[in-house]
Amino acid sequence: MSSTQKAADTRGLAGQTIGETQVCSVNQTQLIYRGFEIADLAANATFEEVAFLLLEGHKPSADELRRFEDELRAMRDPRPEVIKAIHELARTAPDAHPMSVLRTGISLASHHDPECEDNSAEAELRKSKRLLASIPAMIGAHQRGLDGKDPVASDSALSHAANLLWCLSGEKPGEIATKVMDVSLILYAEHDFNASTFTGRVIASTNSDLHSAVCGAVGALKGNLHGGANEAAMDMLRDIMNDTENSDLSVDAWMTRAFDEKRKLMGFGHRVYKNGDHRAGILRD
Repeated sequence: MSSTQKAADTRGLAGQTIGETQVCSVNQTQLIYRGFEIADLAANATFEEVAFLLLEGHKPSADELRRFEDELRAMRDPRPEVIKAIHELARTAPDAHPMSVLRTGISLASHHDPECEDNSAEAELRKSKRLLASIPAMIGAHQRGLDGKDPVASDSALSHAANLLWCLSGEKPGEIATKVMDVSLILYAEHDFNASTFTGRVIASTNSDLHSAVCGAVGALKGNLHGGANEAAMDMLRDIMNDTENSDLSVDAWMTRAFDEKRKLMGFGHRVYKNGDHRAGILRD
């Protein structure tokens, strides 16, 4: 490689155009889904409305939303074999990372999906809806296994956000908890060409199946430089709490030591948002 080629080399695809999308736009001050600003969607839409918008390209009419909600409700519970395997992992591999368990659950679900190898646009949309509807039950089965409890069947009377909380706790969530979860799901529903989306698109571009692409995306999202960063930040906060509670060390001294040791401090800064993530402000409000 010549010196000129080396100079032109861009690590990590930074600054490179890898594709075009009309689904989402991200900049320093705005996050836009299909032309709608995220703050407006978080304040005035439900997660189901946003999911329809992202999948279909337009906001649903009242009839379209009702049919979409009914469709998702009918597909909430995965095959019993999938739930049983995920629940059992909590006993046989209690230290397994939840994202790894989710990846396994999605892979298992693929073996029971009659359209798994059908890559037509129509089949891909149907499979996307099935995964969207059934993932809360997978998450709930694993968490309840860790808690020493049996899985609960999904509740078709609840919204998607409320059903997720129900699958986790086995208790009907209140209005505030449901709203917080609903807004959180909206805020995290789409984020342009992030690492997990790019991973999924690369896999899909090889004409592989949708479940494989989603498994790859989940694997990327798990990383502590991507979706796992919030988990790493919580771990760091626990370390600070434990170290300062059991000694004379102050939080300021802990931070000074971390800087001196050139540790990576999780939860500070964002790959895209240099002036703060405005989604955090929506959650605070």
